[in-house]
Amino acid sequence: MTLAQFLVDALPAAGPFTLDGPEGRHAAAVRRLRAGERLLVGDGAGSVAECVVTAAAKDSLDVVIERRWTEPPPDLRVVLVQALVKGDRGELAVELATEAGVDAVVPWRACRCVAKWEDGPRGEKALARWRSTAREAAKQARRPWVPDVLDPVGQSGLLDLVRASALTLVLEAHLATRLAQVRLPESGDLVLVVGPEGGISPDELTALEQAGATAVRLGPAVLRTSTAAAVALGALGALTARWR
Repeated sequence: MTLAQFLVDALPAAGPFTLDGPEGRHAAAVRRLRAGERLLVGDGAGSVAECVVTAAAKDSLDVVIERRWTEPPPDLRVVLVQALVKGDRGELAVELATEAGVDAVVPWRACRCVAKWEDGPRGEKALARWRSTAREAAKQARRPWVPDVLDPVGQSGLLDLVRASALTLVLEAHLATRLAQVRLPESGDLVLVVGPEGGISPDELTALEQAGATAVRLGPAVLRTSTAAAVALGALGALTARWR
């Protein structure tokens, strides 16, 4: 049976502690964990502990750490640049990419995006939803690392990411070059760019390629912007050492 995982800001090195706050409330009131049951507690930054419940209150658990370890970050770090999507499809993209192993997500204000994240409360609220989605998906997938969801970028910020990366792949369904044909780096940042439903504009694609990006397609099917990253991450996991 797979153990449930909960996240804390600071994970003790050893011994007993109390899991409280929203995570403790969820563990005690929703999951109804009781004395003698086991769970995982992590800090979202690589450290995880297997714990046993010693006592359960209404909205918290007393637990003791039985085993603690740290998972190092992958040598090849995948940074998803995800174009803004209307409705909840952006959150779906973040959820699926997190479950597939993405290491960071950068929202992109592409020129053909229908959704607009303006500076101010509405944009901050949308960004907070993406961050919450990444955190919950990491818990669901039992990941030791919660992906960073960074502030949104425009074209200039995206080109800076491309220039600093070990490799940038831009997903474009109509191109002849397949992802499997590209020589992939063993370390550093691999930036994966997924455009909006209307596609990446010719000017944007030209600028990305001039900055050093490589445009590729995954296969014969045309994928939605909400699912493309997860499919690409699966391919990257198999084509590199990330899943070994």
